[in-house]
Amino acid sequence: MLELGQTFSMEQVVIDNDIIAMNYKAMEGAPVTDATLAINAIKEVGVGNDFLAHETTMEHFEEASNPATFDRTMLGEWMANGSKSCVERAHDIVVDIMANHVVKPIDADRLKAMEAIVEQADAAFRKRKGME
Repeated sequence: MLELGQTFSMEQVVIDNDIIAMNYKAMEGAPVTDATLAINAIKEVGVGNDFLAHETTMEHFEEASNPATFDRTMLGEWMANGSKSCVERAHDIVVDIMANHVVKPIDADRLKAMEAIVEQADAAFRKRKGME
């Protein structure tokens, strides 16, 4: 935190955004339905057996969260895809945003209201400083 005012990492912002999104998703809670409880899968596989490879598990795997920077693939697939760390994936996202993001213009009415607020604040400042 001591260096926070002197250094900045856009990659860290992307990673932080992923972490915040995962927290928001966790705060939503887990849906409780026959499908999410995997009742049919439990009957099919049987208590005490392996559910990880079952299609129901895979169908609901990303429901908890689907981060862009944290790769949840198996080791072999991760290695085949280039073994990118979360920082490298965040860097790719930053490069894409910098190259492709289009800023949506502020609505004219909203911009006018914002400019009025700034002008009001400027006028109050000038008045306090005797600049009028």
